[in-house]
Amino acid sequence: MIRVMVVDDEALIRTGFQHILEAADDLEVVAAVSGGRAVRTAQERRPAVVLLDIRMPDVDGLTVLADLRALPHPPVVAMLTTFGMDEYVTAALRSGAAGFLLKDTDPEQLPSLVRTLAAGGTVLSSEVTRTVVDGYLNAGPQQAAVRSLDRLTDRERAVLAAVAEGLTNADIAARMHLSTGTVKDHVSAVLTKLEVGSRVQAALLAERAGFLRTPRDREGA
Repeated sequence: MIRVMVVDDEALIRTGFQHILEAADDLEVVAAVSGGRAVRTAQERRPAVVLLDIRMPDVDGLTVLADLRALPHPPVVAMLTTFGMDEYVTAALRSGAAGFLLKDTDPEQLPSLVRTLAAGGTVLSSEVTRTVVDGYLNAGPQQAAVRSLDRLTDRERAVLAAVAEGLTNADIAARMHLSTGTVKDHVSAVLTKLEVGSRVQAALLAERAGFLRTPRDREGA
């Protein structure tokens, strides 16, 4: 059973997410609270995944994210937003967010996305992905990202491509016929060589370098 906590300042949003998630047999919403109660509740209920509103009036979502990530057993945190363009998205990414979801995400997809997060995968709503990628494209020269990718072996590049698809270590292991432990080692090497702190950051750096585009995509760019 995957333990989930929903953090949002609007009771209606919390209740809606709770009902959607609890309809799945393998998900349990252990708490649905406002931002001010998030950290203490996480310490008490020990969720595996937290869906956290990025903007709340009682407490800054980025502050809650940092506090959650500092816990002895930190949960995986995905940020909730209603904004396709949100200036806090990049800051949340750098603070360890594992994904970004729009609050109007298709209810049928939500349980699957939570499972992906719990299994170590990354989740980015398409609308948010464009915002984040654009931010990274504007953050520095594309050549620097390309140079970072040059440090990777062919196997590490294949792992990075799979990570960018949002696959978990187990999914990558099955695809590449490797053990999960070996995949974990490759992912760790990728993060170290790219000098990033999370799978999401690695995926975005790959996007910034054009690594994820097909030859046809590049011709049309």
